[in-house]
Amino acid sequence: MTKKILQEKYKEVKQENTALKSEINQLKKLIYGSKSERFIPSQDSSQLNIFDKEKAEEKPKEDQEVEKEEITYQRDKTGKRNHPGRHKFPLHLEVEEIIVEPDFDTTGMVKIGEEVTERLDYTKASLKIKREIRVKYKSIETEKIQIAPLPSRALPKCIATNSLLAHIMISKMIDHLPFYRQAQIFSRDFQWNVSRGTLCHWHKLVCELMEPLYQVLIKKVTRSNYINADESPLKVLEYKEVKDKKPPDKKVMQGYMWVYRCIKSELVFFNYRKGRGMHGPKEILKNYSGYLQCDGYSVYDKMAKVNPAIKLVGCHAHARRKFYEAKDSDPKRANHALEIYQQIYAVEKKLRNEKSTPENRKKTRQESTKPLLEQFKIWVEEECVNVTPKSPMGKAMTYFQNQWHKLITVIEDGNLEIDNNHIENKIRPLALGRKNYMFAGSHSGAHRLAMMYSFFASCKAKDINPQIWLTETLDIIADHPVNRLEELLPGYEQDGIA
Repeated sequence: MTKKILQEKYKEVKQENTALKSEINQLKKLIYGSKSERFIPSQDSSQLNIFDKEKAEEKPKEDQEVEKEEITYQRDKTGKRNHPGRHKFPLHLEVEEIIVEPDFDTTGMVKIGEEVTERLDYTKASLKIKREIRVKYKSIETEKIQIAPLPSRALPKCIATNSLLAHIMISKMIDHLPFYRQAQIFSRDFQWNVSRGTLCHWHKLVCELMEPLYQVLIKKVTRSNYINADESPLKVLEYKEVKDKKPPDKKVMQGYMWVYRCIKSELVFFNYRKGRGMHGPKEILKNYSGYLQCDGYSVYDKMAKVNPAIKLVGCHAHARRKFYEAKDSDPKRANHALEIYQQIYAVEKKLRNEKSTPENRKKTRQESTKPLLEQFKIWVEEECVNVTPKSPMGKAMTYFQNQWHKLITVIEDGNLEIDNNHIENKIRPLALGRKNYMFAGSHSGAHRLAMMYSFFASCKAKDINPQIWLTETLDIIADHPVNRLEELLPGYEQDGIA
């Protein structure tokens, strides 16, 4: 082999080695490292550099007047700051007063006051039997027997009340307690032995009852003109029929939860699909018209080609993350990129703190954010030829260039958000849940998970107690008119989402 071939081979091996080291470092960070992506510049311009002798030794000229100001403050004699104190107890909590008298004789003494000490006490939740007694009446003339009908129930033959059903659903979906753990808690605390299968069956029946409301939620979100979209994996147990074997084989497959969020109403819905292809979003967004904010997954670009009414908006948090991941392998370029993004997000923070109107946000972004992005784009185009494509920095620059047409869209409308972080926060309960129950029991079970995650994520966005909302909804949904189901959505009357 010639020297030139050996040099090219060495270069390829070196690049591959660098890429593998970078992947190993990223995996180690995922397992052991912090999830924070906070960036601290190497030198803050507002601080003095103590290592710069010229600046450290620089003194004001004699003929130059230095402005001085007098600063005064007060503190107590001990020299310690006053403690802000404990948070006040909520006023709605029940108060139980206990009078504690001295253990000595108080004869001849006069009561001059009281010392009050407050503590929080915990009372364990309780189960009670709700017995409905219907009185029978018999007509003396016709001897006809009459009795009042049973009050309307969400599940007519179920022994659990709507409140208990809501508690079971909340414990499963929000507190991440699988049904077998809930069954153990009921047995341990209340000596009520209920099987996991029974709890699972109740969950199924409740979801079947809520299915029409779930479809209304999907239509409500997709009728808006600006939504976020993201997807997250979910393992699902799949049964495969085998001729020679009984029972059928079981295997765990990879499914996906697609999440959509309406920016205006803050309503969220999860949509389960067996794969990550475009069939799911194509079905959901076939009639959608408006902005769709997403990451760089290619399916969204295909969706925009199929439906020209969709205007894609990029996520700057994803673009920034690529440069953050390249910080160890190429610190100089990565720090430059992160400093630019720090300036961009400083503009967003100021707009958020000032509660700027969409018109003001658009104007400020045109004046401040647009020049930064265009300057950043020019820098990426100049530097991308100096890095290897498979390196972390090369991947970051390639991602930025490929997503540029979506990333720059944020300056077109003041209603648009800078990134997709809001919808990623909605996926967190799913990520916590799958660590507890590991996988969904079936594809239909995964669909039911998607349904309940949708309702509870919407409740959280609206700051609504999900226990109260679900209990009240189960009380009336069975008799509620189908054409008015939208009234049962979380926050319907809160801010006029109708």
